[in-house]
Amino acid sequence: MPASRKRKSPRKKRSAKGKKGYSRRVAGITAVVFAVFMTLWAAIGSWYVHHPRRWLERHSEGLPGILAQPLLWIGEPVGDLLDAMGLAGHDAVYEYDVEAPSGEITFAGVPQRIGPPAPDDIVVIDKGEFKVGWSPSLRHPVWCAYHVPAHSSFEAGKRPSFMKDRTVATSPTSSNYDKSGYDRGHMVPNYAIATRFGAEMQRNTFFMTNIAPQSPALNRGVWREVEHRIADLWTARWGEIWVIVGAIPSASGETLSNSGIDVPEKFYQVMVAQEGMDVRAQAVVYDQSVGWRAWPTRGLVTIDELEQMTGLDFLPELPEFIQSPLEAELPSRLWPVRFRDIFRKIAIRFK
Repeated sequence: MPASRKRKSPRKKRSAKGKKGYSRRVAGITAVVFAVFMTLWAAIGSWYVHHPRRWLERHSEGLPGILAQPLLWIGEPVGDLLDAMGLAGHDAVYEYDVEAPSGEITFAGVPQRIGPPAPDDIVVIDKGEFKVGWSPSLRHPVWCAYHVPAHSSFEAGKRPSFMKDRTVATSPTSSNYDKSGYDRGHMVPNYAIATRFGAEMQRNTFFMTNIAPQSPALNRGVWREVEHRIADLWTARWGEIWVIVGAIPSASGETLSNSGIDVPEKFYQVMVAQEGMDVRAQAVVYDQSVGWRAWPTRGLVTIDELEQMTGLDFLPELPEFIQSPLEAELPSRLWPVRFRDIFRKIAIRFK
């Protein structure tokens, strides 16, 4: 009996080892299949989201939700990461043999009105390192122009309080926004100006002539994310950046209660950088109804399209031979960043 038990024992051990080996093989094959599936899903999702916004809207409506939503769910973050690394998408970039206007507020002049919906009462207010295209009838900026040098020389100090602009008769007060449901949305951002030009210029961004009503989701979400990409990431990669930012007036005539302050339908930013002879431009536009976690790339439009939306001519002093193709091309991504800044880009989204 003892001898027969000894003979059976090795068989049991071999059987247990066989089961373990089989389980490992199944687990390995499952892991490989899952990895292949996730890679294909991510690749298709990234391809999907790199199409123009109108194409996406059209096809997302045509596809069943069970297909469209998973493609967007994985395509947005993967595509944004690949874009930031410069591994996907393309920019609108053209050669220009004129030296960049370093240190100047605008790259090629302030926007010029060409018709509605831009109002015909725009007054330019000079605030030192930025300019405001103010509308007395709307009581908020139509456009603002500012520049962000590559290197920050100051720390962003304590935020000042919002102030009525005593130099402008139609300037709102901060209290006009109280209990309105809208944020006091900076057009020229506090952070970029503070870190480049110091406390005095930072204070200028808190005048109410630099403010427009923005939904909390827009102001604290995608809008803030683009502002920080400009100030922290794109200047580090591309050098000085020139920005035109502004608001598209309400078509319905909505205003903040008892103030006459127009509530814009959309907000936009136009960004230009020049590296050597390469001029790079991109434009984004976002609705007031944009979601809290919206991805910035979804707002990309051509500058030509934005001009039709706003009734403004951007970069009016650029020669036609570069202005025409630059404004007509639609980038499929937002600008890449330095590889070492990838984690900073991710962190900005979760601030």
